[in-house]
Amino acid sequence: MILDKLQQLRKKRLLNQFPIAYKLAIIITMLISSGMILLGLVIVSNQTQLLRGQMTDFGQTVAGQLANSTKELILSDDILSIMVSVKNLGNHKGILGAVVYSENGKKLATSGIVPEVDIIQLYAQSTNNQQKGYSFEWEISDSNTNKPLEVISFITPIRFQNLIAGHALVTFSKASLSRSLTETVNAIIAATVFMIILGIFTAYALGQRLSRPIHNLLDASKAIDNGDYSYRISEQRNDEIGSLIEGFNNMANGLLEKSQVENAFSRFVSTNVAKQIMDNLDGIQLGGQHVQATALFADIVGFTSMSERLPPKEVATLLNEYFTYISMACELYNGTIDKYMGDCAMVVFGVPEKDPDHQFNAISCAIMIQRLIDRLNELREQQGKQAVYFRIGVNSGEMLAGNMGSNDRMQYTVVGEAVNLAARLHTAAEKGQIVITDTMVKSTDIQWRIIAHRHKSIELRGIAEPVTTYIVTDLKSPYAEQIDQHIDTILAKQFVA
Repeated sequence: MILDKLQQLRKKRLLNQFPIAYKLAIIITMLISSGMILLGLVIVSNQTQLLRGQMTDFGQTVAGQLANSTKELILSDDILSIMVSVKNLGNHKGILGAVVYSENGKKLATSGIVPEVDIIQLYAQSTNNQQKGYSFEWEISDSNTNKPLEVISFITPIRFQNLIAGHALVTFSKASLSRSLTETVNAIIAATVFMIILGIFTAYALGQRLSRPIHNLLDASKAIDNGDYSYRISEQRNDEIGSLIEGFNNMANGLLEKSQVENAFSRFVSTNVAKQIMDNLDGIQLGGQHVQATALFADIVGFTSMSERLPPKEVATLLNEYFTYISMACELYNGTIDKYMGDCAMVVFGVPEKDPDHQFNAISCAIMIQRLIDRLNELREQQGKQAVYFRIGVNSGEMLAGNMGSNDRMQYTVVGEAVNLAARLHTAAEKGQIVITDTMVKSTDIQWRIIAHRHKSIELRGIAEPVTTYIVTDLKSPYAEQIDQHIDTILAKQFVA
């Protein structure tokens, strides 16, 4: 249930992931776009200042020329010549109007568009352009379109030996300036859009290239997560990602070797014990701890005489076959094969992994073993072979569980009085019997789930007081039916294989 939830969360997280190629493309595009926009703003600002400066210089120059050409005419009071000069200037392309004022602001000659404001207000509204002259912007109504037309006028005093003899004013249209700015802005916008589009494709391609090794690492990590430790990344690079790929491949090699060692190791010891040892290689040391657990001993009745009659190869085949079935039964009920001793199998429940229901699981495993043996005996008798019977003893109590032996050679096992009693009980059982103590029968977790009858009080070697024993015959419903289902599944798999 927990693994399913974790897998669902992982799938949901993968669905919600945003590909790194897209992230890189967006970041690079934003950088290019920001840079181009900023560059465009700077260019537009500089171009505007440049055009304004050029227009100001040109306007001041034209106004200055008009002032110089009419200076002597004003002094000589040659109005006609002044009017000719102004008229000629007003006919020039790009100049909307020109006017020459007298010293007191009287209009001496005009041509084209002329401001209606007196000379004092003109200077008051003007901007001083570095002591070269004055300019001001204003609007007129375009006679063709009836729309406002922005114009700019330049005014400069007509000086003669530190005296102001008059004033010259020239008016220009700002349309050319606006048109130049518009063309500049459009060109910059077009260049910016082109660079952004180019940047998007470049960024996406670059993002795909940069993210490809990351996707390879992601695929490799998924393969490793699914248990495929043989997966390797074949890409060769001479950068940091190449070092990462090399490190990943080395890690995969280590995991593969560990998996192979663990698989081989689990053939000699229980899978649970092998996993515990492999997960704590640095903490392997002699010692143990007291635990509440259950021990089960099962051996073949009359094995010595049977082994004398059968060839050694057939004896080995028989033992391997029955120990395989016992191992399957133990796995179903969280049991751990402690060791095989000749024809006897020692199984513990509740260690190395804790199991609060270890007593019932041990008894259920014993019932399953006996029923499985009965089913196998039916097949053996049909084949004309001798039936095989097991006797089983089960006991629960406090045990010492841990690594026993020497620093050079140790074994994870359980020892104690409760273990010894289980070993004695199985020797007191007859074929097909499961013997337990009255202490287990009276346990509140056990008595309502098993069917057992009192056997007898027996004296066992190494046990001071007589032990009251019970023989377990079956489990109560629905546990008995579950055992039958397990047996059917096991036999079906074995015979299909």
